[in-house]
Amino acid sequence: MSQLTVYHYPKCGTCRNAVKWLQNEGHELTLRHIKDTPPTAEELSSLIDKSGLELKKFFNTSGEVYKQMELKDKLKGMPAEEQIKLLSSNGMLIKRPIVTDGKQVTVGYKEDMFENIWKAK
Repeated sequence: MSQLTVYHYPKCGTCRNAVKWLQNEGHELTLRHIKDTPPTAEELSSLIDKSGLELKKFFNTSGEVYKQMELKDKLKGMPAEEQIKLLSSNGMLIKRPIVTDGKQVTVGYKEDMFENIWKAK
């Protein structure tokens, strides 16, 4: 099976479900603790490009840190480069899990999305 990198938070139930699903499919996983070792700004830029998603999809909008920093309104006028630096400075701001094989990237966990992208062929 393929080798995947999973940026996750071990205490997050959604992350645990995603990791379990990927392991059940037979993928080899490299797990990166998103709080202890968040992706760098360069890694995030690459992940965002490969995902095809808008930058705002990478923010954990339901998270405590996002709310405490009142980012909902602040992000609108913030340049993308600054947003990426902000994300890389605190892994708890990043929506998780992020899964990548180096070519494709998914953000969050929805079983139907995983079926389409990470299902073992």
